[in-house]
Amino acid sequence: MSFTLDEKYIKETESELNVKFPTEFKNRMIKSNGGVLVTDEFEFELFPFFDKFDRKRISRTCNHIGLETKNAREWIGFPENGIAIGSDGFGNLIILTHNGDRILTDEIYFWNHEIGEMEKIAKSIIELDE
Repeated sequence: MSFTLDEKYIKETESELNVKFPTEFKNRMIKSNGGVLVTDEFEFELFPFFDKFDRKRISRTCNHIGLETKNAREWIGFPENGIAIGSDGFGNLIILTHNGDRILTDEIYFWNHEIGEMEKIAKSIIELDE
């Protein structure tokens, strides 16, 4: 079950990761912090932003974007400019990236952990959330 999200938790994650999340992504996560994205080819569990409102939300968001990105950065081939926002459950991730300016683009990429390559799968979260 997903919860709405106070924007202050997004700002905390932006500060922790030193990035700025795209507006469409933030708006989607404010409405429903986490959840599932399903396409014809993929099914992903979105990582939530860490919500420290109460014990229940802490428990449900402990696999948050900040932690999952930190873990992903230990994998060989994970892009330095990547932020992990979801997983297919098989070790592959969906990520947002920036062009060196720390401002994440709307584009969503699939990162294959076995070969260390990424492929663009959507122009924005809205494409996958329909």
